[in-house]
Amino acid sequence: MSLVRLNIKGISYSQTQNGAYALILNEVDGDRKLPIVIGAFEAQSIAIALEKEIRPPRPLTHDLFKNFSDRFDITVKQVIIHKLVDGVFYSSLICERDKIEEIIDARTSDAIALALRFQAPIFTYKNILDKAGIYLKINPDKENDGSQSDFLTDDLVSEDLETPAKEEGYKGKTLDELNQLLADAVMNEDYEKAAKIRDEISKR
Repeated sequence: MSLVRLNIKGISYSQTQNGAYALILNEVDGDRKLPIVIGAFEAQSIAIALEKEIRPPRPLTHDLFKNFSDRFDITVKQVIIHKLVDGVFYSSLICERDKIEEIIDARTSDAIALALRFQAPIFTYKNILDKAGIYLKINPDKENDGSQSDFLTDDLVSEDLETPAKEEGYKGKTLDELNQLLADAVMNEDYEKAAKIRDEISKR
């Protein structure tokens, strides 16, 4: 079976499961998207890895795994989403230490959070993409900018994915007030709020 490389296109709130998110993976040499339902913690961890400007005050679990691996010269070479059973994706980490390769089973959300931290490529098999791949209508301006870090919910416009209305209240704030709110949000580890404040700052 041939492997297909995927990039991260974005993260949206899941319409079907409360408190969950839909991680959207994009086929590198095609137009299909692979949506995967993930938990809020994993979505936050992936978003932080994508957003280089946001640094948690203490290492998250995936950051700890990366630090531990670096200390013992373990590298994640690639991630393969290798199975789909009853709507659940199964993944493997292809790791290497002292030129010895090991395959470790992992949840797909964890595997992708680690792939970002190790800058490892993400693959799936063609038959999985044929089975679960879909076409989503993406904002053309975002589609053509070549960015992989469009993780905010408003970057995904689709009938299949429902996004909640943006929170109001930041438009009346000054830049100094917004920067203070951003620092407070990061300190409190409210990274979803921090991302929204950062977007308001970027607009100005």
